[in-house]
Amino acid sequence: MNQVLRIGVLSSIAHRTPPRSYGPWELVASTLAEGLITLGHDVTLFATADSLTAGRLHAEAPAGYEEDSSIDAKVYEGLHIAAAFERAGEFDLISNQFDFLPLTYSRLISTPVVTTIHGFSSERILPVYRAYDETCHYVAISDSDRHPDLGYAATILHGIDLAQFTFVTEPGEYLLFLGRIHPHKGTHLAIDVAQKCGLPLVIAGIVQDEDYFRELVQPRLGPDITYVGPVEPPQRDALLGGALALLHLISFAEPFGLSVVESLATGTPVIAFALGSMPELIRHGTTGFLVADTAGAVEAVAQVRLLPRRSCREDAVVRFSAERMVADYAELFAGIVAGGPSAVSRASSSARSKNAKRTDASLTP
Repeated sequence: MNQVLRIGVLSSIAHRTPPRSYGPWELVASTLAEGLITLGHDVTLFATADSLTAGRLHAEAPAGYEEDSSIDAKVYEGLHIAAAFERAGEFDLISNQFDFLPLTYSRLISTPVVTTIHGFSSERILPVYRAYDETCHYVAISDSDRHPDLGYAATILHGIDLAQFTFVTEPGEYLLFLGRIHPHKGTHLAIDVAQKCGLPLVIAGIVQDEDYFRELVQPRLGPDITYVGPVEPPQRDALLGGALALLHLISFAEPFGLSVVESLATGTPVIAFALGSMPELIRHGTTGFLVADTAGAVEAVAQVRLLPRRSCREDAVVRFSAERMVADYAELFAGIVAGGPSAVSRASSSARSKNAKRTDASLTP
């Protein structure tokens, strides 16, 4: 490393950083912050007061608002974001891992802001990203999640702490669903597939849609379909490593799937619908299967034992390690601080290109 950077990492305050169980944004923020510290950078983490970091911690919220109902999300998000931007002069760069709202502060400071876009929760938030496209630097978490209206500094796939995941050569005889219990995640479809295959299914994760859980999941629970609730890292590792396959039958273009790469890290192949980032994460026929429907998933389960589990682990080590992710961010940050190509120059270049095309078109007889 040639230069020590002073970096403010702005995490979400929905959960602790790192999360106890669920909290993908907080997990990525933690992995990045701790990795940058390991590389020798000077990092201040803006997160909840119960968060853990080897760097400096600045907290406004005592705990995550999803974990403590007495905490008003809007109030503490306002205080949380303001705290980071009021201290912007102390940093060479702010890494925003906290969605679109911090962008509205970015023109008030001269410190570069690099925003990791953790997917688009709704088309309605796009006006904010468009408004600050020329002044901020955007990172996509998969190529599939790049929006055509925006300029991007890079695509950086998430990385995980591989030491938290144990490679298992001989799995158990059950299938696993791990994720939010929500229609988009296809919990009910995982139950369909498991029952058609005659295999037990373990369901783990937070219930995000109570009506969906009550109507389409809970009535089907029994000896072979079990729900174990949210799981902390040790239990997550054990469940993933012991599974014959992870079923990831999503119905939306998922920007990334942390549970997918975590599964690969334990050697467990993934069977997923080929939507969103799944073709970027899963090597069809090597680390899992990309299928079009539940019938294809049933066929894939019948073949999953033929896949070498070591290939899954090796792919995770090469492509999805925390070290690789942190190195990618560190290189990007150094270039931006040094005055490398920015969203401003990219946007201007794009505008000039569009204008040139319009001019050429107007001159065509």
